[in-house]
Amino acid sequence: MSLSYLSVRQQSELLASGDVSSVDLVRASLERIAAVQPILNCFVEVWAEEALARAASIGPHDGHPLHGIPVAIKDTTLWDGHRVTFGSNIYRENIANRTAVVVERLLEAGAVIVGSTCAPEFAHAGITDSPLYGPTRNPWDTTRTTGGSSGGSAAAVSSGCVAVAEGSDMGGSVRIPAAWCGVVGLKPSLGRIPMDVLP
Repeated sequence: MSLSYLSVRQQSELLASGDVSSVDLVRASLERIAAVQPILNCFVEVWAEEALARAASIGPHDGHPLHGIPVAIKDTTLWDGHRVTFGSNIYRENIANRTAVVVERLLEAGAVIVGSTCAPEFAHAGITDSPLYGPTRNPWDTTRTTGGSSGGSAAAVSSGCVAVAEGSDMGGSVRIPAAWCGVVGLKPSLGRIPMDVLP
């Protein structure tokens, strides 16, 4: 059974039934990332060993909404001890010294973070193309852009790397890439998730 392109609900049902483990889902995610990354360039960092270790530590389904589910975060989102570059040469080797609220909530919900996704420099563009990593390509047509600025996250979901990926959105930065990549993008109500992604 292929685990790519399953929704979060489908993955959760398989986990709850015991038909698959979180390790199975994370391995499938990592394999898919390895397959599409050379073509799409949607990931900045892949934390494979850490993700597999977290997945292995997860017990039976405990009711948390993202229990054991592989997810990705945007390369503008801070996770203590992990590299975050904001798509800029200035921050090429930057390591976050705190964790953004959105990441705390993902982890509390049981998510397994597998990596970070590409964004334009400082998320200030309607396409995903940074001086540090170059362009992220649309899974439906690699000659076209994903939009921006959460284009790496949209491409990661659209190409089956993860069922859900985090992004940030002030003027369409989640919604535009989601629309252009054929997936659903949600901008929460203002203030629902604190905007604390900047260093």
